[in-house]
Amino acid sequence: MNNKTTPKDFFVQIGATISLYVSVIALISLAFDVVNRLLPDQLNNYWSANSIIYPISMLVVLVPVIYVLEWLVARDISKFVEKKDTWIRKWRIYLTLFLTGATIAGDVVALINVYLNGEISSRFIWKVLIVFVVTSAVFKYYFFSINENMYWAKLVKKTVPTWGIILTLAAIVGGFIIVGSPAQQRAVRFDQQRVSDLTNIQWQIINYWQKKQVLPAALSDLNDPISNFSVPVDPDTSAAYEYSAKGITGAKTPSFELCANFGTDSVDSSANGKMQVRSMPIDPAYVGKNIAGQNDSWSHGIGRVCFERTIDTALYPSVPVK
Repeated sequence: MNNKTTPKDFFVQIGATISLYVSVIALISLAFDVVNRLLPDQLNNYWSANSIIYPISMLVVLVPVIYVLEWLVARDISKFVEKKDTWIRKWRIYLTLFLTGATIAGDVVALINVYLNGEISSRFIWKVLIVFVVTSAVFKYYFFSINENMYWAKLVKKTVPTWGIILTLAAIVGGFIIVGSPAQQRAVRFDQQRVSDLTNIQWQIINYWQKKQVLPAALSDLNDPISNFSVPVDPDTSAAYEYSAKGITGAKTPSFELCANFGTDSVDSSANGKMQVRSMPIDPAYVGKNIAGQNDSWSHGIGRVCFERTIDTALYPSVPVK
């Protein structure tokens, strides 16, 4: 009997270990983000689509890698039974059992602690269950891999891989339902760029007024080859953004309007500074208006949206050019 570990054995086992650990973390992270979106917390409302897209990308690649590497390990063991006792395989299994067992214990401790403090919530319960289900599945699979003579060993080794695929697919589908298709994400990114462009144009208009005490007649007036500023255009269609000067209203309060065509409903989030896909339509009465006292709001719906801006001369006084 030869228990010598070959370079192939070493790298297959290491690859399977790394793929497994990263996939488990990605699966739990993805499931947590799905729960966060379905059960939002007003005290922690930060969210970005990347927090869901990135774990999905890792799972799509790494989960098949795990199954292929585990198949290679099982095939080698079926040919050379002595490979069950290689040191790299034993270390990998016992390390995995230790880590998953410690995670399960910590999960239970956290549940009891939160319950006794009277802070338990459905959101927290779902996260505890996610950690418990994922880590216990991994623990059972590897526990029975080294205890193959136990009663439930064959059943567990057959069912756990199937449940692993089901859990992964469920998390991925849930993630896609929340963030939308790749085309939807592309549309969101275009809208983010449009808002960035409009913000830039707005500040250029304010700067123009401060220096010249008059609003530009057209956006082309803002082009400045010396400062290397060129008025941006729509990132998707290359069409020019719409602009109109409203002149002077009241006590020297110049106003203007900027318009653009958007592909998604979104909100301006003061929590993270990024636009987010809305789960509910925007009330047209508030689109482009002063929301919660913020005149500089870029909340918009789908289609052509105009934003009215009035320059407060007290906040942005004229700066005569010397």
